[in-house]
Amino acid sequence: MAYSFRVVSAVSLFIIVAVPTALNACSGSSIDVASTAQVTAYRADIRRTQDGIPHIKAGDWGSLGYGYGYAQAQDDLCTLADGFTTWRGERSAYFGADARPMSAATFGRPRNLDLDFFIHFTVDDAAVARFRATQSAQLRNLVTGFADGYNRYIDDLNRGRFPGAHTECAGKPWVKPVSADDLYRRLISANLAGGAMHFIEGMVHARPPVAAPTVTTGMLPPRLWSDANVHGTAAGNLVAVRSGDESQGDVARLAVGGHAGIGSNAFAFGGASTHDGHSLLFGNPHWFWRGPDRLYQAQLTIPGQIDVAGASFLASPVIMLGFNRDIAWTHTTSSARRFGLFELKLVPEAPTRYVYDGREETLDAVPVTVQVRDPATGELEPVTRVLYRSRFGPIVDLSSMSPALGWSAMHAFALRDVNADNTRAFENFLAWGQARSLDDFIAIQKRLVAMPWVNTFAIGRNDPRVWFADIGAMPDVPDTLAAACTTPMGHALDVRMPGVPVLDGSRSACMWPGNGSLGDTLPVAAMPSLLRHDYVGNFNGSYWLTNPQAPLTGFAQITGQTSEPQSLRTRLGHALAAQLMAQPGGITRDALERTVLSSTSMSEQLFRQPLLDGLCAPGTSAQATQSVDLGEACNVLRTWDGVANIGSRGANLWGQFWRHAQDIPAAQLYTVPFDPARPLTTPAGLNTANPAISEALGAAVVDMRNNGFALDSTRGELLYTQRGSVRIPLYGGCDPEGYFTVACAQHPLTRQGYPLEADAHANSYVQVVSFGTDGPEADTLLSYSESDDPASPHFSDATLSYSKKAWARFPFTEQAIHEAPGVKQTTLSGPRTGR
Repeated sequence: MAYSFRVVSAVSLFIIVAVPTALNACSGSSIDVASTAQVTAYRADIRRTQDGIPHIKAGDWGSLGYGYGYAQAQDDLCTLADGFTTWRGERSAYFGADARPMSAATFGRPRNLDLDFFIHFTVDDAAVARFRATQSAQLRNLVTGFADGYNRYIDDLNRGRFPGAHTECAGKPWVKPVSADDLYRRLISANLAGGAMHFIEGMVHARPPVAAPTVTTGMLPPRLWSDANVHGTAAGNLVAVRSGDESQGDVARLAVGGHAGIGSNAFAFGGASTHDGHSLLFGNPHWFWRGPDRLYQAQLTIPGQIDVAGASFLASPVIMLGFNRDIAWTHTTSSARRFGLFELKLVPEAPTRYVYDGREETLDAVPVTVQVRDPATGELEPVTRVLYRSRFGPIVDLSSMSPALGWSAMHAFALRDVNADNTRAFENFLAWGQARSLDDFIAIQKRLVAMPWVNTFAIGRNDPRVWFADIGAMPDVPDTLAAACTTPMGHALDVRMPGVPVLDGSRSACMWPGNGSLGDTLPVAAMPSLLRHDYVGNFNGSYWLTNPQAPLTGFAQITGQTSEPQSLRTRLGHALAAQLMAQPGGITRDALERTVLSSTSMSEQLFRQPLLDGLCAPGTSAQATQSVDLGEACNVLRTWDGVANIGSRGANLWGQFWRHAQDIPAAQLYTVPFDPARPLTTPAGLNTANPAISEALGAAVVDMRNNGFALDSTRGELLYTQRGSVRIPLYGGCDPEGYFTVACAQHPLTRQGYPLEADAHANSYVQVVSFGTDGPEADTLLSYSESDDPASPHFSDATLSYSKKAWARFPFTEQAIHEAPGVKQTTLSGPRTGR
């Protein structure tokens, strides 16, 4: 293939940008010139500014995708190639059946074989064809161009253009060209993170029980299907195991990524709260630092058609949160349920047949074959499983939650993920990138109803209002339907999985009603939203207290829980908002940026002094039940500055204490229980009279000493990321302690401390955006840097800036890009393959 490749310095950049081309001559038109015969080759300019952020500029949609695919591959080839191996269902072929993905992601870290079966079953060729057929020409050309740009980079690498780059994966057989369909598999998989991804093992291990000969088909006597016959014993068994706190594990598992705390913080302050009367947006996903779902920062521009900057998932061809000249938006993970279960009543002695409106139907038995590499011979061997689907969706075995929830002779459970049919999400992101006002932005969201599992916050230029909405693909299960159709097993399950509808699968009256062309989604008016002039905020709680002065109520249970205890991070978020708004003269950008990275902890603010008063004051016992002297611990906590900055001494000990304290039931941990009328101030009071409190502090002391850390070690000694030989200290903490600035390793303390590596989630892409006369004024941080390649100059540069809390003004306009220090441009051109 004939490729063109040119790199220019900042000195010649303006000349290159200003030279008109045949593509640029058409750039002011709304016509997708990539679909016309006039365009025979891709052409894209990649201008890199501070920390290697790519600003992709092209004259057509295919070329824009081409430049974006190339830039992402140049920075993150190994991570992307590993991701494509996942999305094609080929992990077992390259890495072995029993291995697991190296990094956490929205799909967790299941065995490769299970993940491969899941992908082949749920993201099969038919699903890809349906998804592809509904996309606009713009998005299809972006996807095809992205694939071609990615492949172009692999070709350049293999030709030796970048010696020493990507040594971890260069030349490996799994680093290979991709097709547009591989991109579609990636986008479909991203949609499923709020539903089906929670049930990978249950889906691919669902097996019918050993059955006697199948009974004759046809109409069945209704008396065989009474709830007492089918559900009595099973529901009782489930109720018997649902007491205590073990259900909290199931609740946490339903969070995107499978862990509490993975999500985001968001503030949008309206003109009534800011110093200049202009709206101000803060967005901060607490997201994966490694793996295929990490966020990538960029700007995408086709003059006259789109000019948008922000962040997207790797292998996504559109900006998913960010800003253009007129609007800015961000997301937090929603607490709404994006899936439901249907309990199937099985035909006696025929566990692959079920009853629907009095007639028998047969489950679809789908043989799925995965290629598996034999660890001894290295040869590929096919492994086949038969997986099952009903009219509602795939069968899932939930026996890991309780034996009563397994596939029995009497019942099975089918999963329906509303996003399995949601083909609109990335069209929505693309449309937002072209929005011209806050009203335009809101209209797009209401028209497409496409957000798969996130809340949305937005502001507009010259608009004092701020917008919150959890409007997206959400199962159409009003409370009336849930009341009429929830099975006894479903009522018992509500404690383990609150808000998840478990409906009677034997009656068509219990199907989700649906919303016409938008699928089985709730109507827009039935989903929560709020337009304000003061502020809206969310910290992965429900929509309920988006603005505590105007609680949102009256929505269906499936949209999220109200009148429930709020997380410490939610309570701190609203407390920080109140502090900011109480400042004389209104909120300033500087004050907001200082506040959101201040590393304060709600558990410290509420409970450190009561702990000191109860365990450390003169005359109190300083002896834990483990015979650990708490005197030193008391001194460390007494002199702690109360935050988790890099140099803070005491945050490590407090974090270990609070982790142990979380094992104490709330009724015994707090002196004041939760009160729905005071949701942001209760529960309160630390019950230091409970010996378990001193035991928790003693256990924290033991943890620190056994792992070789002084009780007064600095935060940065334990919390850090390793980049080659350089250890970069970090700040913040985990969600359970109530840290607003999140930096959390999902493992217990070890002698290495808390390195943010494969299993970490933390602040990722952080933005503060307002609007001036020339468009967006955005300060951003990308905490883990653009590149996964140690040979890249952008492997750790942004991380060093993040460690110093050094916000950078994003160069959005052509003039700002041209004047950015050290800017470099690459001009790419190449043939269109149409793969």
